[in-house]
Amino acid sequence: MTLTREAPVATVREAPPRRRRHDGLTTALMAGPATVLYVVMLVVPVGLAFYLSLTDWDGFSADPAFVGAANYARLLDDPELRRAALVTLLVAAAGTAGLNLLGLGFALLVDGVSRANTFFRIVLFYPHVLSALVVGFLWSAILGTNGAVNNLVTTWGGEVLPFLSDPAWATVTMIAVLVWAGFGVNVVLYLAGLQAVPHSLIEAARIDGATRWQVFRNVTLPALGPSVTINIVLSLVTLLKTYDLVVSLTAGGPAGQTQTVAYLILWNSFHDARLGFGSAQSVILMLVTAALAFVVTRLRRRGEMAVHQ
Repeated sequence: MTLTREAPVATVREAPPRRRRHDGLTTALMAGPATVLYVVMLVVPVGLAFYLSLTDWDGFSADPAFVGAANYARLLDDPELRRAALVTLLVAAAGTAGLNLLGLGFALLVDGVSRANTFFRIVLFYPHVLSALVVGFLWSAILGTNGAVNNLVTTWGGEVLPFLSDPAWATVTMIAVLVWAGFGVNVVLYLAGLQAVPHSLIEAARIDGATRWQVFRNVTLPALGPSVTINIVLSLVTLLKTYDLVVSLTAGGPAGQTQTVAYLILWNSFHDARLGFGSAQSVILMLVTAALAFVVTRLRRRGEMAVHQ
């Protein structure tokens, strides 16, 4: 008969009540400032915007008149808002595509460690450092009717190009300027994603005889899935709330054809003193933006999972 010694069973001691209270207090103190900032900067403004959307307030009177869902009902019959919504969706769709295509393309070009790549990274990111208002005024001076480009064209005997005076041209110009000003951020994010691509997989694909395009499509691009998702969502959310560049580049013109929803919200709220109606528009824009970001994220995640299966 042999005797075996059983291994001792490790026991987990429960922390004393005083220690648990101390840990809870420490957690609360550490999370407190961030929680207060979140509530003050996000929860309170959103709640206030929803309350004001149920009123007919001009921004000056002491007591806002409660009108219920009347402002939301007016949104359905507002042709100006429908036109601004179409412009906003066009800007968001075309701008997101342009930002990501240029961002990924230039990221591939300046990938790698060298002085030249460092210089070009700074140059590509620099437009994002400028204020959107400054960017708008700058390109207005370049592409306006009496701007630098048209002065050169007329000097050479050509006709004035309607960059900002024709509705179609103005919309395309606005999208192009938005892409020029913002794609530097996408370059940086895609460069970070490229650093995470395993070089062993790339080398293995090259040894197997894969071309550069095959390596990019079958190795690099699938590995960049999370970066693509982040860039698309950030670009989409940013473009849906575009207003500052519209103010300085086109001022919503010509004839209101380049007004975005965010620009229209500011115009209705402060220029027309219809803060309640503008708040209703902002609530709808916030919900639509959140819904689109959620849908895009889910679709991208499904695509990433399908690629890795």
